[in-house]
Amino acid sequence: MPTHLLLLLFGLGAAVLCHYLPCQLLVDQPALINYLHMAGRKAMVLFLIAHVMATAVGLPGTWLVVSGGAVFGLVWGTILSTIGATLGAIAAFYLARLLLRHRIEHRFSQHKIMQKLNQMVSCHQLRCVLAIRLAPISPFNLVNFLFGLTPIHLRPYALGTFLGIIPGTAAYTWLGESGLKAFRGEGLTQLMAALVCLALLSLLPLLKPQK
Repeated sequence: MPTHLLLLLFGLGAAVLCHYLPCQLLVDQPALINYLHMAGRKAMVLFLIAHVMATAVGLPGTWLVVSGGAVFGLVWGTILSTIGATLGAIAAFYLARLLLRHRIEHRFSQHKIMQKLNQMVSCHQLRCVLAIRLAPISPFNLVNFLFGLTPIHLRPYALGTFLGIIPGTAAYTWLGESGLKAFRGEGLTQLMAALVCLALLSLLPLLKPQK
């Protein structure tokens, strides 16, 4: 993807988002949820664009995922957040590869993390991305940029990201949906189940069999 095209798409997304979604809502979760509830048909589009833009520039996206669950429910919230985070991860990947790679490659090429990542990518690209994405403790936004500095191809990166973030995205979306129901006095059962699900996901790295 040419650099000017990437910047053009990024600028268009920012313009649309700023026009329809007040910037202060991006730091006020309750206000964002209320706004999206009243936004009608354009709510999904605005949420998707916000997710893409936030991920592309490295902003934390967990609160957006939780908000998506509160507004759109488990199914649609998971779908929108997964698509938005994947597209944003692709944008961050290209930003790093096109704008940063040659500038910082010589400084960090000998770093242990980059050497290990390059080694993993050179052997099994899709498996590498899936393993990292499925680990709930991996820093999602940092990983997006780091992958852009490796020779990995876009297809395994995008597919591995999409598939790998589904479990965690679904869990946080469920937390948003069940949290809203609990706030409305509809019971705590689903909220507790969502919290247990998140706890189990966080334990996945500890369940890795020892060689």
